[in-house]
Amino acid sequence: MKKMSKVLVGLTAVVAILVLAACSAAPGESTNTTGNRIGKTFKMGYDIEMTGAVAAYGKAGERGADMAVAEINADGGINGKKVEVIKKDNKSDNAESATVAANLMSNDQVNAVIGTNASSQTKAMIPNANKFAVPIVAPTSTNDELTHQGKKVEKFVFRAIFPDSFQGKVISDFVTDTLKSDSVAVYYDNSSDYAKGLYQNFKNNYKGQIVDVATYQAGDKDFQAQLSKLSKEKFGTLLVLGYYQEAGILVKQARELDINVPVIGGDVLADPTFSKLAGPDAANDIYFVSGFSSLKPANAKTEAFIKHYKAKYGEAPSAYAACAYDAVMMVKAAATAENAKTSVDVANGLAKIKNFEGVTGQITVNQNHDPVKSAYLVKLEKGKEVSAEIVNP
Repeated sequence: MKKMSKVLVGLTAVVAILVLAACSAAPGESTNTTGNRIGKTFKMGYDIEMTGAVAAYGKAGERGADMAVAEINADGGINGKKVEVIKKDNKSDNAESATVAANLMSNDQVNAVIGTNASSQTKAMIPNANKFAVPIVAPTSTNDELTHQGKKVEKFVFRAIFPDSFQGKVISDFVTDTLKSDSVAVYYDNSSDYAKGLYQNFKNNYKGQIVDVATYQAGDKDFQAQLSKLSKEKFGTLLVLGYYQEAGILVKQARELDINVPVIGGDVLADPTFSKLAGPDAANDIYFVSGFSSLKPANAKTEAFIKHYKAKYGEAPSAYAACAYDAVMMVKAAATAENAKTSVDVANGLAKIKNFEGVTGQITVNQNHDPVKSAYLVKLEKGKEVSAEIVNP
């Protein structure tokens, strides 16, 4: 019995050491060195917004990702293995995004996850990506801190779109150099990591005067009190930073109060639902940064993608469809280059992507796991895209 007791004590000590080692891992680091093995199929999870506040992003992204998967499988799969897609609805909710990520990575044993389209929801996925050592490629999440915090890089987090540090500068330069505005008013979603981060990046770059700053919360529908105040101010441009469901209504109410200056926003205005909510009379002299525009094909792949998407869905693809398509193709490129056997191999390959020709343009993943790529500056008139210019990094 004494010998058995010593054995049990020894085992207890070993377990304690292992637990302490796991708990002492730095944030963003993983003690999982193998991740999920790639079996008879390459399992790809979608953590997407099928329902909820930003379901329009999820719908477009699902279409783009599905097109990429269909093309990959028609061409022999990834390293000869068919891509098996497992889709789950995160309901446009942060906590649900984390739960979906855990289920996909642990229960379904996926080898990579595509999602999400909103920075706050992607942020909620990161602890599980580290725990299970499975890479996530966010199609359109732009908050800088998703991929890195200072010099600390998230090993399993990637994206198919530029970060807000670049987007903020693009907006600032456009307001100054093209719109010739030396003053702006800002109205942004203070409940959104995306909007708060983009506003800060704009503020860091803009040399003109910020006349006034107003904020709102996700779900708000009445913006008239703050807009009435803004209507009495003098400024050259209105900067609106927030998702389409509030931004569309906000712009409509701004125009009704005769705030007729140019409006500029971030990439989240790229979904056509924004224009539908604003209405054709209000959606004039509107500009936004985007990860893609069908008006300005980046290459021959882009032209083919636009043609196939229109034939399949009866409309031009949005940036959400295009970026999701590229996210899937980035996973394929990474897994192929590494001859991946595990999800960790896929992550290693994603970190090495260089000069990847996507439908949104050329992508090189830098040391922060951010893609170095071009942006598009799009103009709306009567709710329709009428022009787009490519802005290189």
